[in-house]
Amino acid sequence: MDNNQNQDPNNININLNEMVAAGAYCNLALVNHSPSEFVVDFIQLMPGVQQANVRSRVILAPLHAKRVLAALQQNITNYEQQFGEIKELEPFVVGGNNVQA
Repeated sequence: MDNNQNQDPNNININLNEMVAAGAYCNLALVNHSPSEFVVDFIQLMPGVQQANVRSRVILAPLHAKRVLAALQQNITNYEQQFGEIKELEPFVVGGNNVQA
């Protein structure tokens, strides 16, 4: 019997190389959108420095952006149930097509 016949077609093997697994620290995100995509720039902003570096850019189809939003909301709910409410120190800025978080 072929091994592929026993595999669940919904399972996906995901590879995570060392460089990506190390992650990138970011303390600012900018979100923009067009009719066909959402663009999320993850930024590292150092205190007292006017220049910020984009550490990673993620481009999502609208359906996937909505799924990411739902996954983040569920994870925040789970986190707050375990560790307590996450309190916002500063309001986020909304301007035009760009949202800063």
